[in-house]
Amino acid sequence: MTNQPHATNDVDVPARVLAISAHPDDSELQAGGTLAKWAAAGSEISIVVCTDGSKGTWDPHADLSDLIATRQSEQREAAARLGATGTVGFCEWVDGELVHSRANVGVLAAWIRRLQPTIVLSHDPWKRYRLHPDHRAAGFLVTDAIVAARDPHFFPEHEHAYHRPDELWLFEADEPNHAESVNGWVDQKIQALEAHKSQLESTMHIDPNDEAHGRAAFAQLMQDTALAAGSLFDRGPSETFHRLTDL
Repeated sequence: MTNQPHATNDVDVPARVLAISAHPDDSELQAGGTLAKWAAAGSEISIVVCTDGSKGTWDPHADLSDLIATRQSEQREAAARLGATGTVGFCEWVDGELVHSRANVGVLAAWIRRLQPTIVLSHDPWKRYRLHPDHRAAGFLVTDAIVAARDPHFFPEHEHAYHRPDELWLFEADEPNHAESVNGWVDQKIQALEAHKSQLESTMHIDPNDEAHGRAAFAQLMQDTALAAGSLFDRGPSETFHRLTDL
């Protein structure tokens, strides 16, 4: 990976960052170390979640209204644990049913115009063999929203003026070209993920009957994942992205 001519490593701390995820916990899982590092250095970190997280349980008898409220509360707590000082927003589209539409592009473009991020982070919609439809849809919605947000003749009814982010970073990248060091920040990422208590079993595979062992195994997995990502670029613990700078 380090032989790629356009591969890059750590960037200067951005002023404002907007992570747009399909579900509560996606931003922490894919970019939590980077967001925590930047927050500590003074970045204004905002997180916007596309879906309501209502499919996020294996319990067929769950009260989905309660689950939606719980997941929003968990997302706010996770953002606080990252040190995020910006907005935590929710589009509240139905989990598992996220679709590409002009209206949905407009909603995300409005968030971009309102928050004026230097860098936007979201899912790589071109990742091959991806099964989850929400991740694909979120990625394409974000790329289209960036185009719409930057040009004044898209959605002229919006309250805020057009805004062009400097960069778009795609996590879960099919072809990563950037490694951001998270050395010393993985523990905070884990703490933020653990705020999503409703997802301990379904996402983190932590057995409620052996929670201590499960939490330790999950923490080790996150450390190993960061090391593996960094090794692609001959670096230490990292999170990797496909970095787009021509927006």
